[in-house]
Amino acid sequence: MANVLAGDVGGTSTRLGIFERAPRPALLVMRTYGTRDYASIEAMTAAFLHDVGIPASSVTAACFGAAGPVINGVATLTNTPVRVDAHAIADVLGLARLSLLNDLEALAHSVSVLSNDELLALQDRRADPSGSIAVIAAGTGLGEATLHHIGDRLVVKASEGGRADFAARTEREITVLRALTREFGRAAVEHVVSGPGLVNIHKALRSAGCDAKIDLAATDAPSALAESASARKCSTCVEAMELFIEAYGAEAGNLALRAVATGGVYIGGGIAPKALDWLKNGSFLSAFRAKAPFTPLLESMPVRVILNPHAGLLGAAHYCSVS
Repeated sequence: MANVLAGDVGGTSTRLGIFERAPRPALLVMRTYGTRDYASIEAMTAAFLHDVGIPASSVTAACFGAAGPVINGVATLTNTPVRVDAHAIADVLGLARLSLLNDLEALAHSVSVLSNDELLALQDRRADPSGSIAVIAAGTGLGEATLHHIGDRLVVKASEGGRADFAARTEREITVLRALTREFGRAAVEHVVSGPGLVNIHKALRSAGCDAKIDLAATDAPSALAESASARKCSTCVEAMELFIEAYGAEAGNLALRAVATGGVYIGGGIAPKALDWLKNGSFLSAFRAKAPFTPLLESMPVRVILNPHAGLLGAAHYCSVS
């Protein structure tokens, strides 16, 4: 059996998995760790192999996705001061080489092997089989990637689009923009469209606090705010969630235009599967489409939510299997 090791290193948690090499890699075992729980990612990798009882010698290939730009085989995470060094991890495994990708680049590699039951259509349209594809994912941060048909290959291109400037479209968003500019000096899309971004929105809309008595400084504040909004416990939580969903849709539309994503737009990350009712209520797609004169083009694009919570890990394993 040819085993592939895959890693998905995020700002909050890291998933490590062993897959059987195949056209669609089959997950054999997986563990999740806090990204800062170990002195290094290579130490975490060694602990993982020990935990699951799999010798490093049985691993024939490895690929990690990391939430930050990858330069010469090294990534420093954008939202957490953690360094991911492909050479150091390869040394632990005794491999000649370990592939290190941006986390959205890894997620994008899963698109071609996801099954229909791992996707939810927000806008059910026919994909252009030769069209480009866009992938956007909000979680601890905001990631973006594109896939382009070059010859007979689907080539993934990573980006750091989540750190591009936030473009406010409404008076309410301008209020948030001003608050973010005062706090950060520059408002990035990620300051709005991410888990921490939801907290930023709430603070900007109501500095006095939260009617649901949520501690906005707590690590679980984003999920608590989302739960409060869904239960209608706090009007500001509801307003913040509405603005978040609209801003998410608008940025997805921006990426779709940049890529001319007639092959489809895929919404990944940890937030989307937990916020399906909000994504389906129409405001996400309204903001996605509201880009005249290209509204008809955006209306023609398939828009799908990735439901598989381990799609980034699957994409990294798939990259190993085909590269």
